[in-house]
Amino acid sequence: MGKKQQDARNLSMVMDFYELTMSHGYFREGKVGFKDELVVFDVFYRSNPDGGGYSIFAGLEQIVEYIENLHFDEEDIAYLRGQNMFSEEFLQYLAHFQFQGDIYALAEGTVMYPEEPIMTVIAPVIDAQLIETAILLEINHQSLIATKTRRICNAAQGRLVSDFGARRAHNMDAAVYGARAAYIGGADSTATVLAGQMFGIPVSGTMAHSFVMYFPDEFTAFSKYAAMYPDAAVLLVDTYDVLRSGVPNAIRVAKEVLEPMGKRLKGIRLDSGDLAYLSKKARKMLDNAGLNDCMIVASNSLDEFTIQSLISQGACIDSFGVGERLITSKSEPVFGAVYKISAVMRNAVFEPRIKISENVEKITNPGFKKLYRVYNEQGKAVADLIACQDELIGNSPEVTAVDPKKPWKKRSFKNCTFKQLLEPVFIRGEFVGKRPPAKKIREYVISQLRDEIWEEEQRFSNPHEHYLDMTPKYYRMKTELLEAAKEA
Repeated sequence: MGKKQQDARNLSMVMDFYELTMSHGYFREGKVGFKDELVVFDVFYRSNPDGGGYSIFAGLEQIVEYIENLHFDEEDIAYLRGQNMFSEEFLQYLAHFQFQGDIYALAEGTVMYPEEPIMTVIAPVIDAQLIETAILLEINHQSLIATKTRRICNAAQGRLVSDFGARRAHNMDAAVYGARAAYIGGADSTATVLAGQMFGIPVSGTMAHSFVMYFPDEFTAFSKYAAMYPDAAVLLVDTYDVLRSGVPNAIRVAKEVLEPMGKRLKGIRLDSGDLAYLSKKARKMLDNAGLNDCMIVASNSLDEFTIQSLISQGACIDSFGVGERLITSKSEPVFGAVYKISAVMRNAVFEPRIKISENVEKITNPGFKKLYRVYNEQGKAVADLIACQDELIGNSPEVTAVDPKKPWKKRSFKNCTFKQLLEPVFIRGEFVGKRPPAKKIREYVISQLRDEIWEEEQRFSNPHEHYLDMTPKYYRMKTELLEAAKEA
């Protein structure tokens, strides 16, 4: 693993102010450790971006880094003292703070669905509260970009996709960690050099219009570039005129500069105009010149919808450079994961908590629970299943379940296998999880979508809705809490 972007800075204070004011309140109540009181918080989200059928879990590595480095230095304590909101005892507690809790989470890169727990924190209440903002910002950002990129890669239908988004990202962190998420989601490379260095992502790039315009003419610019990079020459052909100037000059460079060196022109790039029309015309010109192996790369405000349209028009494009609409997920720029308390320990027993709302979709799934993925005999994921923490779902001939949206329908899983999805990441504050490189996470995403996830769930329009079922015991517990709340 390469260097970490946060090595030189303490990010512990990246939290909402109310995390501290609430924690101060708990401190005044004496809730400061495992011996006092544990709580359970779940992270989940309510809908997939862009009306999709699934999302991709990303950002866990950065959450681990945050928690491992979580501390309040003298400058932080002095700043908080200056707010005149906190007791000196609480400030001294923060000065010696170390996270003590347990965290369970999906493996990074796991395909996930709305309303299910994707991370569970079991910790002293102050510990659980202080890490809320960091957890949400990492998951919300990287899961959003990974999911968007996967949609773009699906639209590309096997053609190369590169992240070109850094200059349109919201800041430097968004560019670097967005590139990481994009790679996890399926992008083949990134133009962001630091992301390549930090995460082992292949880096790629061509040239800007400024390089072409710097030289007295287009042919000279192309010649200089090809002579410098004879094994990686991709020429930007739309600075002046694609078909009358750019492509002819690229062909001339291929013949006069590269072929005498025993090299081939790797590609041309189109960055404006009617990409479908220009790519087809350029392809014919290149083929007629014997450059059948010369790639055509396209950029310019692309996303899954424009890529899908280009391919349907027969565009002769081999590779897509996708920028602003990937790195910002422009069509739906908010992921919406939330962090909700689901249980509180009382007398050594976790009592479930449920949030009631006038909006049905905002009613939470209570309690300390498990999440299983259910696979049929062909290895396809047919549903996810929420169970109480003390339930053990084994591989039995038949397991009964409840569809919470249609509880009157009997549902059971026959001859299925069950996989627990939430894996230990921290136990009593000690990291016990895994740190796979980004490449392995990317491969995991691809293997799930190829082998486990139904094609019907991967459609752009009207995807099949993945079932999220409950065990009868868990469903009864939730129903009883709702009934009790109604009578209160």
